[in-house]
Amino acid sequence: MSQTSPKKIRVVVAKPGLDGHDRGAKIIARALRDAGMEVIYTGLHQTPEQIVETVIQEDADAIGLSILSGAHMTLVPKIVELLSDQGIDDVVVTVGGTIPNDDIPELKRLGVAEVFTPGAPTQAIIDFIQGAVAAR
Repeated sequence: MSQTSPKKIRVVVAKPGLDGHDRGAKIIARALRDAGMEVIYTGLHQTPEQIVETVIQEDADAIGLSILSGAHMTLVPKIVELLSDQGIDDVVVTVGGTIPNDDIPELKRLGVAEVFTPGAPTQAIIDFIQGAVAAR
């Protein structure tokens, strides 16, 4: 752990919806762990409600949502809405997966801090989360 951060960054990595492919999420979870973050991986087929409950229980600093199913414009707004309903406005929300470029501005308008598409370097994801959490 670095001397500058008083506690480890806690990140919930989640696979919302019916998407059954989690290799990418596991790669990101390992990279974040290797970078010194505490990662809570929720596993496959999580509902928005389960994900938000995990964020609350784990006192997470950030969420990494991995979506390959095409349901990002339904699932992500629901998760952001549930966070807002709980009064949670300081969690950094990131989304990764097969997200069409046309949908990225709308996701950011809804409150997503960053969207990472396939091929995004893991170091870029690590750097973004570290910077965004530090800036809160």
